[in-house]
Amino acid sequence: MFDLDRLASQLPPRPLTRFAPSPTGHLHLGHVVNAVYVWSLARTLGGRVLLRIEDHDGTRCRPEFEQSIREDLDWLGLEPDIIAERQSESGAVYAAALARLGETHGTYACDCSRRTIAREATDVFGEETRYPGRCRARGLTPGPGTGTRVVMEPGAERFEDGMLGPQQQEPAMQCGDLLVRDRLGHWTYQFAVTVDDQRQGIDLVIRGEDLLASTGRQIRLARMLGRETPPVFFHHPLLWKQTGEKLSKASGDTGIRELRAAGMTAKAVLREAAARGALPPALATSL
Repeated sequence: MFDLDRLASQLPPRPLTRFAPSPTGHLHLGHVVNAVYVWSLARTLGGRVLLRIEDHDGTRCRPEFEQSIREDLDWLGLEPDIIAERQSESGAVYAAALARLGETHGTYACDCSRRTIAREATDVFGEETRYPGRCRARGLTPGPGTGTRVVMEPGAERFEDGMLGPQQQEPAMQCGDLLVRDRLGHWTYQFAVTVDDQRQGIDLVIRGEDLLASTGRQIRLARMLGRETPPVFFHHPLLWKQTGEKLSKASGDTGIRELRAAGMTAKAVLREAAARGALPPALATSL
């Protein structure tokens, strides 16, 4: 259950949070739910918002989508306090972080495809298939056609979610050795956001509850990279379609551009997102 005072007690006086869209499509109402939580919590806590464009996936991200994201945020009146460099501009930072992991923890090359993992894995946790460690002892040479994994040792990660309360996760059991760079040479989401949250000093990570399962491994990875005190995590409800699926950019669901063209005002869109995303009353006054 949400407790604003308890959340504030876990954070510094002017916490830094972030809004971190991927430019793989136009914003929809589900993104605005996240933005409403990000900006309302930042304002209520006297904090700041960093805008980070998460374009680590070079095969799907497009400049025109980044432009539309910025235009929609401007129209909604959601102005970031800080604009970070794009993830596509941060390759040297990620390479240095990977090198540190290689020196202090186990990393290895992996040529497994998703099909191979699905065929050979025996452990499934929820919707996630645990990597079975197939390449850990194979001694593959890093290079084209291979990705890079970091060894996830056994052990639990315990944390208190700002919305959902006490949590415990075991990364080694959930996902196995974590992929940090894929076979195409792209940095993975799990790795890039962990490195970025550390170097940019993010104190509070606000995101949808579909990403809750990623939290333990990101806390573990951050510690392996030298961050002893992780950010506070806050996972809010998602918007769902009548089919039981979450809203998707790929499906063009409830696009902000379409709502705008239909005559909705920015204030009305924000209020709709707040209502459908169950924004706590203590935060609604900041909109």
